[in-house]
Amino acid sequence: MTTREFDGIRLEKVREHVWEIPREGDMNVPARVLASESLLEEIGDDDSLQQLKNATHLPGIVEPALCMPDGHQGYGFPVGGVGAIDARTGCISPGAVGYDINCGVRMVRTNLTYDDVRGREEELVDALFEAVPSGLGGGGVIDGDADAIEGALERGVEWAVEEGYGIESDLARCEDEGRRPDARPEYVSQKAMDRGRNQMGSLGSGNHFLEVQRVTDVFRGDVAEAYGLEADGIVVLIHCGSRGLGHQTCNDYLRRIEQEHDDLLAELPDKELAAAPAGSDLADEYYGAMGACINFAWVNRQLITHQARETFGQVFGADPIEDLGMELLYDVAHNIAKKETHEVGVDADLV
Repeated sequence: MTTREFDGIRLEKVREHVWEIPREGDMNVPARVLASESLLEEIGDDDSLQQLKNATHLPGIVEPALCMPDGHQGYGFPVGGVGAIDARTGCISPGAVGYDINCGVRMVRTNLTYDDVRGREEELVDALFEAVPSGLGGGGVIDGDADAIEGALERGVEWAVEEGYGIESDLARCEDEGRRPDARPEYVSQKAMDRGRNQMGSLGSGNHFLEVQRVTDVFRGDVAEAYGLEADGIVVLIHCGSRGLGHQTCNDYLRRIEQEHDDLLAELPDKELAAAPAGSDLADEYYGAMGACINFAWVNRQLITHQARETFGQVFGADPIEDLGMELLYDVAHNIAKKETHEVGVDADLV
């Protein structure tokens, strides 16, 4: 059997691109990493494997805890980590979900080719910088008054489209159609709302970005054709999340867990995995607040998409939808928790 070891953590090769950390000691389940040998080297460079192993201690976790090929060190749980937890006997961990609730990526296609933008890159990028706020703090593109915040937290992209910041097809191409129906804005603190209200439609800082990209290689022609993509085509990629609202919400609930469930916290190997027991009032309140933050993040990316469409229209003197074909291809969340039904062993179970 092929094995690898990183900082005392032993991994066994189960099959091609699948590596397992066997269950030992107080681990509730084993853990698995999906990676080639070269990617495994990168994942093993930081604390990702230790964080993955720590996550196996969460109450109610269903085997195995997983790390995807893009795994890297996060807060408590590795970024790129996936865990299923029994919804009745387990817990919910704000730290595992992360501070930037529903940080995610969306792609917008265009009818433009590289030849269309060649020589105009600086003009286009300058216009996008002007249209989309970025950087630490940063403002928003709309006035986040009480009605706007309420609409965003409760209804997500549906609200944004009704307000004129998108088209109907945007809904179908968002995960969950851009709305979490179980969102409970009343469980989001006023401080969190105040931090988010002036950041609607902004990238923030860190690894967040808006990029104008060129399609250079097509590996699956049939898929590319279905998406309306071709070599030398231009697309827009947007990566950001729930800004200060999500960060404050995570912080609020981590503090409450430390105060109200210190017994559970003491059983975990890392306090960053702080969790509330399933079925507790605190778990239900966090889940509802998290849903509202998820909706806010979708609205944030939707507003940035609107600004990008308007900017392309101005720079190229054309209608962004009718002429430039700026359709949303997908919007996928990186870090959320959601209730799903899966087959665990021989029975379907809610996790």
